[in-house]
Formats: sequence, C-alpha cells, structure tokens
Amino acid sequence: MTLAVRALAPSDRSAWTRLWQDYLRGAGTVLSDAHIARHFTRLTDPAEARFAGFVAADTGGRLVGLAHCIWHGDGWTDAEVCCLQDLFTAEGQRGRGVARALISAVYDDAAARGAADVYWMTKPTNAAARRLYDQVGRQTPYIKYERAG
Repeated sequence: MTLAVRALAPSDRSAWTRLWQDYLRGAGTVLSDAHIARHFTRLTDPAEARFAGFVAADTGGRLVGLAHCIWHGDGWTDAEVCCLQDLFTAEGQRGRGVARALISAVYDDAAARGAADVYWMTKPTNAAARRLYDQVGRQTPYIKYERAG
C-alpha cells in the first residue's frame, strides 16, 4: 500500500476524530467531546510546540493511522525528548506498514528538532505491535509506575 504520512491538519478533524475514538475504544477509555476538541486543537495549533500530530493516508486520501507526540525537557540532557504517546492503525489496515511509516515520520521530526530521544510505552500483551517495536526500537529495562488512586 502506498501511504502519505504528514502532519495532522485542521481539515482532518472529522476523519481524525473517527480514528481517535476507535483508538480510545480499544484502550477502554472514554473522553468528553470537549477534551477531544481541545486535544485536536493542541495537535494542530502551531503555537502549541509541545504537541505534534501525524496521520497516514492511503492512496485515496483516507486517513488510516495516527501518531501523537508530546515534547518535553529532560533532566539528563539539554535537548528535548519526544514521547510518542499514541500510535494507532485503523482496523483492516494493520500489517500494511502504517505504524512503521508513522514511527519513521516521528523519528524524522525528532531528528529535525535535534531530539535527544524518542520513547513510547505499550502493554506487554500487545504482541503484534511489539514485533514492530522490536525492529524499530529497543526495549528498556524500566517498568512504569503511576500515582495510586
């Protein structure tokens, strides 16, 4: 499949919303319409340099994947680091290189911005994604914790 990967644009709102809601359903998460609208604005507003959104479109221009990044400082380097927070390929499009192309776009953006690192997390049970991640990244020995309650 031929893909075009590009920055998320304001004109992508309805197609992105469908993809984002499919991603959230798969994650077992529900967000309010107001939160979804705010997140889309952050991802597409050039003044919000901390956020970046990418989409993959098929040859017909239909969005088939998304990636969301959050940029932040790091205590161990002077350069910014990139957290690839969300990565999603539409049902029926998986295994066709969508996620790989989106990760490549994130890596290219990180290189252009002089990033010290790009990192992401996934569930240990996400075997299909982990097969790709083992090819394009390296697993760290760290375990994530978060505030209880």
